[in-house]
Amino acid sequence: MTDERRAFERVTLVVLDSLGMGEMPDAAEWGDAGSDTLGHICESRQVNLPNLRAWGLGNVRSLSGVAAVESPRASYGRCALRSNGKDTTTGHWEMAGIILEKAFPTYPNGFPEDVIDSFVSEARVPGVLGNYPASGTEIIKELGEEHVKTGKPIVYTSADSVFQIAAHEGVIPVPRLYEICEAARNLLRGEHEVGRVIARPFVGEPGAFKRTENRHDYAVPPPRDMLLPVLSGAGLDVVAVGKISSIYDASGVTQELPGKNNDQSIDKTIEALRGDTRGLIFSNLVDFDMLYGHRRDVEGYARALEHFDARLPEIESAMREGDLLVITADHGNDPTYRGTDHTREYAPLLVYGPRARAGVRLGDRGSLADIGQTIADNFGLRLKAGESFLRLIAD
Repeated sequence: MTDERRAFERVTLVVLDSLGMGEMPDAAEWGDAGSDTLGHICESRQVNLPNLRAWGLGNVRSLSGVAAVESPRASYGRCALRSNGKDTTTGHWEMAGIILEKAFPTYPNGFPEDVIDSFVSEARVPGVLGNYPASGTEIIKELGEEHVKTGKPIVYTSADSVFQIAAHEGVIPVPRLYEICEAARNLLRGEHEVGRVIARPFVGEPGAFKRTENRHDYAVPPPRDMLLPVLSGAGLDVVAVGKISSIYDASGVTQELPGKNNDQSIDKTIEALRGDTRGLIFSNLVDFDMLYGHRRDVEGYARALEHFDARLPEIESAMREGDLLVITADHGNDPTYRGTDHTREYAPLLVYGPRARAGVRLGDRGSLADIGQTIADNFGLRLKAGESFLRLIAD
């Protein structure tokens, strides 16, 4: 598309973290047969999503209580996750045009002794507690009191490729915890290059520990040929909202707007939309995954979806005539499913803009990379992976 016919001046990409929309064909290979994050939430009770329904959410596939509409205001479909994985880093890298053939390493039995020994030495800590897969809220219940007594950080992982370090803010102050995480990130390279090192600070007393919003992710630096640096390298703005900057190790980010929960990230997205930018506004709403998916809180997830739906008109009203808004997810995290980990699911795809075609059935896309390729295509650029659907939605 030539500059004169370029469809949209700016694209906003909002990731509803973990809002899967039905099992992928290979879900059984990942132990996730029958998972359906959005479907099962909608079956739990009447979930009131009038704005998403008007956009065509119920047209993507059958959803209890979210009926299809005759004339959707947005175009709609689903995206497969082609990469070898089902975690935040994998999903976000893929939507930026990087498909992982080899998954990041996972540690179902905890990290090897030599890794922990090196971590203790490099981070200058008096040893560690834990070192096994666990729920973050549960492990601080189990080990928080011992941590307070010993000063040893709590190390744990999950089914995802993560090295998580939990510490009480009164025992290991947040800046020191970040230093410890940076030491771990520098150490975990090569064979043990996990997707993310995550700082997990908490506060409170034994029996009432509570994680704070001072979480910080230390991601593997992504390849330079992915969407964000490609856009910024072409002189376009890349505004990262919420945890987007940490997911991509700030690669290609021209402006960072912190948001530690859904409401803050929605506020910052609206702030960015009202600003004078040209390029990409990229936002992640973390609460769906962190507070409700992993904790298997079906009702909390349902309420969070209703809250996002209620705020969607605010986002829409901040858009300019030449804006495009894309809503998707990075993986699933079915709160009705066994365990506490992500699930291998399709991601929803809703695409709206004042100048965009409405009601286009985009179907089941072959990859989340189609989103990144569409955004790149809009600005006359190209990524290695993905099939653009720009010409389906642009007049």
